Amino acid sequence: MRRLPEDHTKLVFEKLSKYIGSNVKLLIDRPDGTYCFREMRDRVFYVSEKILTLAENFGPDHLLALGTCFGKFTKSGKFRLHITALSYLAPYAQYKVWVKPQAEQQFLYGHNILKSGLARITENTPKYQGVIVLNMNDVPLGFGVAAKSTAECKLADPLAIVGFNQSDIGEYIRCEDELC
Repeated sequence: MRRLPEDHTKLVFEKLSKYIGSNVKLLIDRPDGTYCFREMRDRVFYVSEKILTLAENFGPDHLLALGTCFGKFTKSGKFRLHITALSYLAPYAQYKVWVKPQAEQQFLYGHNILKSGLARITENTPKYQGVIVLNMNDVPLGFGVAAKSTAECKLADPLAIVGFNQSDIGEYIRCEDELC
């Protein structure tokens, strides 16, 4: 495990701020201790500093993972968030989208959110803003990008796409070999 280089740190925090805004600092300085990001084999892990000091006793060849995998760097150098980060991002989300029960399953299969499946959306959500997708019981289902702003959603056609699926909890089944 190594520290994130400066350029990788910038990419990770830009992606996180797209979904949780200025609440990124709350991920680092938590009431239960200080947390940090570490990189191993192009994967970014979110780990407590207490656990990190304990893991220093093991060689890098003996560690498969440490903490929670937040995402990975693609071969083109972009950072892609994994669904494993959802439980950490959802409480701090600034913009949220709620889907109707009949659209919930379609979203979990990897499809985008249509206007007909949209139940609610956070007020003043800008176009192309990162959003956390929830069901009507406030259970996080995944995250995506708003295809339309809140005002545009009100006037949109029922078959228009209002949210692009970036990642959903169905990936635990569909992509279990690739997650970490």
